[in-house]
Amino acid sequence: MATIFTKIIRGEIPCYKVAENEQFIAFLDINPVAKGHTLVVPKTEVDYIFDLAEPELSRILIFAQKIAKAIDEVTDCIRTGIIVEGLEVPHAHIHLIPMYPSRKGFSLGHKTDITKEEMQIIASKIAEKVKL
Repeated sequence: MATIFTKIIRGEIPCYKVAENEQFIAFLDINPVAKGHTLVVPKTEVDYIFDLAEPELSRILIFAQKIAKAIDEVTDCIRTGIIVEGLEVPHAHIHLIPMYPSRKGFSLGHKTDITKEEMQIIASKIAEKVKL
């Protein structure tokens, strides 16, 4: 059975996409812990990130780096943090989470409210800055 991320990759479920290539997709988390919280997902449906083949694992980190640099550029964050926790969806993914001066730490259990309009604006701004 396809995961929610596979359905997003196929275009069956909408998302706030910020970047995509042949192997990966990046989109805003719909339950963000910070403004700009982005998920980086391989198009290969694999549950555990360390089950990715070595070349794909390397490439997902390079892809994530480009997304993180774009997040840094369009937000007022100190830097973008990374979490590879992967328990809520059985499809490997990386959380890129902007860290702001007022809230240097973060937890995936503490969501922040962002309107759909703000999500679209943030996604568009990040997408404009991504250099693939």
